[in-house]
Amino acid sequence: MKKMNKIPVRQIRSAHQATDFRQRFTIRRVEDMLADGDMEQELHRHNFYYLLALQQGKGNHEIDFQPYPVDNHTIFLMRPGQVHRLILKTGSSGYIVGFRDEWQATQDALVRKAAAFPHYLLTADRFQPLQVMLAYIFREYTEQQERYGDVIKAHMTAVLTMLIRTQSVQDADNSSMYLQERLEIFSSLLATHISTHKQVSDYAALMHLSVYQLNTVTRASLGKTAAACINDYIILEARRYLLATSNKINQIAYELGYEDVSYFIRFFKKHTGYSPEAYRQQFQ
Repeated sequence: MKKMNKIPVRQIRSAHQATDFRQRFTIRRVEDMLADGDMEQELHRHNFYYLLALQQGKGNHEIDFQPYPVDNHTIFLMRPGQVHRLILKTGSSGYIVGFRDEWQATQDALVRKAAAFPHYLLTADRFQPLQVMLAYIFREYTEQQERYGDVIKAHMTAVLTMLIRTQSVQDADNSSMYLQERLEIFSSLLATHISTHKQVSDYAALMHLSVYQLNTVTRASLGKTAAACINDYIILEARRYLLATSNKINQIAYELGYEDVSYFIRFFKKHTGYSPEAYRQQFQ
């Protein structure tokens, strides 16, 4: 089989001499990135969490094929593996932050919870303290004074906590917190194992739950079964490959764990109304 092209993946890079911390964290000012004109990024994904905080924003942003408004006081937070297409117009300002999964292991649950919402549209009053903290993080990152990494971690914890506070759907009830945590773990497992695990029982076993319990989590949180969530993720990943690469259909099917290409084509058409090739021609 011809070599499979991967969806373009951007990794953390530093223009300065890299240290261990700088291989896991980066921050840039949007206005510096727009010094030579508008920024247009084609469909790609990241191997790190990506936070875009816009004090002023003009342009277009599409995350996993869902368009989101780009406006003043807007924050986007993406998980590793999501695909996006971004256009930022001159005059936009703010910060772009990238950090790896292992950046702060003790805050993993906090990061996952904040990233459950990819788009935050804030008021000026709510955005202002976040802007101040990000400006301070940028200064620490630039000046690299003693233990600057620890200072940045502390301020990023505050940024993520404040984002969680702004989520429109919040419930302090313990059962709701449990459901949200289980859903986040399920989503993470889907991203890791979808090419080899396609049965609800597979994920229930990985999560030390029964099939009934996992279905209870997804029905209560999303209003659909765990099997529907699995199918939706397969279709999403297929759409990512169809629109972000030039791979042949049989290559994409193989990447997603389907040896029978005709079965994959029928599966995709059942859930989208298009054959994979027709979908690519229609939307690419």
